[in-house]
Amino acid sequence: MKLFISTMTLVLGATFATTAMADSNVCMPAGEMKAALTDWYGEKPVAAPTQAKEQLWVSQETGTWTMIKGFSDGNACVIAQGDDWMTGADQDQILAQLQD
Repeated sequence: MKLFISTMTLVLGATFATTAMADSNVCMPAGEMKAALTDWYGEKPVAAPTQAKEQLWVSQETGTWTMIKGFSDGNACVIAQGDDWMTGADQDQILAQLQD
């Protein structure tokens, strides 16, 4: 399993089969967060950030996904992450469900 997800699991203390909601968020400078998601996990943004500055990143190869939230101080936090991303699913509908 990915080192980042393993680290987050230890920090968060809870993992679900397809979704993990953060009780306490893992945060870092937004540039570092995006580089980690891209370089370590091969995740790419599915769409532009929402008005709430939330953005979904997905790896079509591994099926992992991460929802991050950007803040005005330049940091970004993981607000949800998981495995088993459904390639080919209606990604707009899934994104809307994750933001609820």
